Amino acid sequence: MDERVKRIYEAADYIKGRIGNGKPLAGIVLGSGLGKLAEKIENPVTIPYKEIPHFPASTAVGHKGNFIYGTLGGKQVVAMQGRFHYYEGYSMEYVTLPIRVMKVLGIEYLFVSNAAGGVNFSFKVGDLMVIRDHINLLPNPLIGPNMEEFGPRFPDMTRPYSPQLCKLATETAAEKGIELKGGTYLASTGPTYETPAEYKYFRTIGADAVGMSTIPEVIVARHSSIPVFGMSVITNEAHDDYAPDYVNDGDDVVKAADAAADKMTWLFTKMIEKL
Repeated sequence: MDERVKRIYEAADYIKGRIGNGKPLAGIVLGSGLGKLAEKIENPVTIPYKEIPHFPASTAVGHKGNFIYGTLGGKQVVAMQGRFHYYEGYSMEYVTLPIRVMKVLGIEYLFVSNAAGGVNFSFKVGDLMVIRDHINLLPNPLIGPNMEEFGPRFPDMTRPYSPQLCKLATETAAEKGIELKGGTYLASTGPTYETPAEYKYFRTIGADAVGMSTIPEVIVARHSSIPVFGMSVITNEAHDDYAPDYVNDGDDVVKAADAAADKMTWLFTKMIEKL
């Protein structure tokens, strides 16, 4: 067996041993400052990443590093309270390992979230952006021998984010008067925040929000034909006309994400309830 596939199944088997016969409907990946949703999961089984075979450690600010199984919106879910990033020094195999583990556990949908800078001039701190497309400046996680057990060599990416789930989000948000933005998310390697010239470039090529994660997970999910819903919480205005004393600060990003997390938590919960 392919050693990569072996690692996936060993991790999944360990988790199955902890959660029993449960089959999660959805997997959820929670980004910087957005782990609050995990606290709403009922009857949780919390497994620190360090206990799961082959899982890396999450070292990013605002990432607690737990794999959680339980009930949300009346449905069984698994959630990552913090993710792994390429900038932490992990290969794409390990950045995306949990998504394939979730696939083996049986998820039918993937919900991904992140804290992002708004390069679209109309975006403000605290806005929620439904990701409708993306621009990938990270290494593609499917480079290397194809894992035939999970999907084809050349997966289609015409609709990386499920139009049906995007529509459900819009309808659900309207019930509570939550305004949603929509746009294209761009991911670069990090860990430096971008320069003003880079922000201008990203806006010019069609990005509305920019971050350092998410897209590799989405590519791997789509490789396995898992429908994806993605959401960015706009935590800073990523413009190229800053005041002379402006500084991007990681702690401020986490605080801004935390302030918007309640709206995102409600929306994800209601959407999962309707699936």
